[in-house]
Amino acid sequence: MTLLHRLWMYQRERFPLVAYLPMVVVFSGSAAAYSRLARQAAGFIPWERFVVGAFTALVFFAWLRILDEHKDADVDRRYRPELPVPRGLVSLRELRRVGLVLLGVALLLNVLVAPRLLWACLAVAAYAALMTREFFVGEWLRGQPVAYLLSHMLILPLIDTYTTGLDWLAEGAAPPRALWFFLAVTYLNGIVIEIGRKIRPPDAEREGVDTYTRIWGVTTAPGIWLATLAGTAALAWLAVRHVGGGTGTLVVLMGCAVVAAMPAIHFLRTRSAGAARAIEAASGVWTIAMYLLLGAGQWIVRRALGA
Repeated sequence: MTLLHRLWMYQRERFPLVAYLPMVVVFSGSAAAYSRLARQAAGFIPWERFVVGAFTALVFFAWLRILDEHKDADVDRRYRPELPVPRGLVSLRELRRVGLVLLGVALLLNVLVAPRLLWACLAVAAYAALMTREFFVGEWLRGQPVAYLLSHMLILPLIDTYTTGLDWLAEGAAPPRALWFFLAVTYLNGIVIEIGRKIRPPDAEREGVDTYTRIWGVTTAPGIWLATLAGTAALAWLAVRHVGGGTGTLVVLMGCAVVAAMPAIHFLRTRSAGAARAIEAASGVWTIAMYLLLGAGQWIVRRALGA
């Protein structure tokens, strides 16, 4: 079996492009569009810059997956031998090499399209390196699930600094004041996704596999997920108001929040595996909906109306 074939099988299991590619395109496009709206700049960024930015963001997320494979290698070998790396489908060395090639291509493209973006790339790389070392307090951090979650999710606003920077940083402008609301939404969305993918009913818990239902309990974990969802919705409203969102946007936002909350409410009642999987799916759909609402959707509506 060739390396390319094995990597294709790996991505289907651990980094499904069918899910990540549309998410990253929406994420990158909406971030750049939000920055344009916040700066009251006309039009969109050059398309070649957008394509390079989306590719670079995809490479960032792929590297987070690769770094997680290294960080969790011992645990996966002991408790999850069915995963691609412990079962021998691909090696950590092969993943590192592929990751380095992708990163090299991404950096070269950024040099060619907008060299200023390398500063944002450097910030992401530096923080990712600290995450891999668990900030040099790994033993303490592993015993503090809240601190672990909050510290690791900070990588997402840094990536968003790059994707919004496809506009303001690449053009040598100051970051718009409203940017902080957008970055805060990204941070909380990351927490929504992270908690949402680690909620399990009691009979689905596995030895050695950390979940938030194991740490916090089957009632508290979905409750915290719901509270984070509500906080994200509130921050999203503040962010969208700064770029002219009105009552119609608020109605759509609240509707999305209610629909996204339903699986967690169902899980609290039934504690079923199906409801747990629905929470994970709702986390992803909610995140995409938020970025469409904040950035790309607002930009498209303004363009259609000639505003």
